[in-house]
Amino acid sequence: MKERMIKYLSYFNMMDEREDFETIHDEVEKGVVFKGTNLWVLICAILVASVGLNMNSTAVIIGAMLISPLMGPINGMGYSLATYDFILFRKSVKNLTFAILVSLLTSALYFFISPVNSAHSELLARTSPTIYDVFIALSGGVAGMLALSSRLKGNVIPGVAIATALMPPICTAGYGLASLQFNFFFGALYLFTINTVFIAVGALVVSQVLKLPIRHMVDKVRAKKVNRYITLTLLITAIPSVYFGYRLVQNENFSNNAKLLIEKVSVQERSYLLENQVNVKDKSVQLIYSGYGISDTAKLAIKRQALELDIDTSKLTILSGTDMEILREETQKIKSETDMISNQLIATQFALNEAEASLDSIRGVDLKGKVILNELKEFYPQIQSCAYMVTFIHPDTIKIPVVIYTSSAVLNNNDRSKIISWTKSRLKSENAKVYFERD
Repeated sequence: MKERMIKYLSYFNMMDEREDFETIHDEVEKGVVFKGTNLWVLICAILVASVGLNMNSTAVIIGAMLISPLMGPINGMGYSLATYDFILFRKSVKNLTFAILVSLLTSALYFFISPVNSAHSELLARTSPTIYDVFIALSGGVAGMLALSSRLKGNVIPGVAIATALMPPICTAGYGLASLQFNFFFGALYLFTINTVFIAVGALVVSQVLKLPIRHMVDKVRAKKVNRYITLTLLITAIPSVYFGYRLVQNENFSNNAKLLIEKVSVQERSYLLENQVNVKDKSVQLIYSGYGISDTAKLAIKRQALELDIDTSKLTILSGTDMEILREETQKIKSETDMISNQLIATQFALNEAEASLDSIRGVDLKGKVILNELKEFYPQIQSCAYMVTFIHPDTIKIPVVIYTSSAVLNNNDRSKIISWTKSRLKSENAKVYFERD
């Protein structure tokens, strides 16, 4: 029995396939660097992911995740903490921060210039992280570090890149930044933080299990301090996700219960369910039945079934087809009355504007001449005054503006031509008449 148990446990042994320690260290250190090829690959991956999110294309997003080099510095963080290589840890944090800034700027720039600005399902899915994302990131981090430490690489790394999905959330954060929608920015950035922290934790755990050698000796006090920081970071990152996960489960339960209720009450007496509306956010259900609806007894039975399914009856609305018609008629009536009042207000405002225009005309108040004079005096201070009026040329009744400038000195022909051209352009009328007189 003992031998059989040892045989079965040998299937889980990873030590025989473990890569040489120095080779593992070199692989991790090489993946941490973000310059040259790695940097350009990152920019390309960000652009591909941004286009995929913009076009709501899952295939394009997967392609971006496959070419993303972001896993390198995250693995480096986990590995360096496990081996107490604080120089490599600082290098990993520095390079990851630089990569995040480049990613945010690249995606924000793309979404800023992109003509398509609507948020599709792929974008929305990256703004609500839950505890399940913690499990995915942790498992992905473990798998990624196992693959990195093994001589048998296989196709684990691409799969981990897809599963942990580092590209989409950082691109979604860029979209939130470009469109100034900070619910997208902070939600996506939180998801990226969860992925980053727990991938690093997965790499740390694997490094310790594989007994990778400590690169620098540290005293027990510092080791305990590092462990406290790691624990605190995990708690700060994970606790909000527990709440979001709980809310997700609650919404799923409500949605399933609402569907079950709809199936149970689809036929009542001589009426059948015409339409139903389930609002998961408000936890409300609306049922609309054919004809003149159903009796109070049937409504009471429906509410009893709703209570059994943990649905708040105060948010359960039961209507008939005729009720809906009445509601539509009332809504249409209110809309018509609103439109009528709105039209009356527009007509009143128009009449008021006409009256004010007539009053200004009677008083001879026309500020356009004053505006023209002030603008022109900036270039021609010798212009002392300006008379502006609008008249008509008959018999065609052509409306033309007339401007008369008074100057303190004689203007030469060149200056007059410039002033005439400027005045016509300013009044947007080639028919404008411009005259000059001496003060």
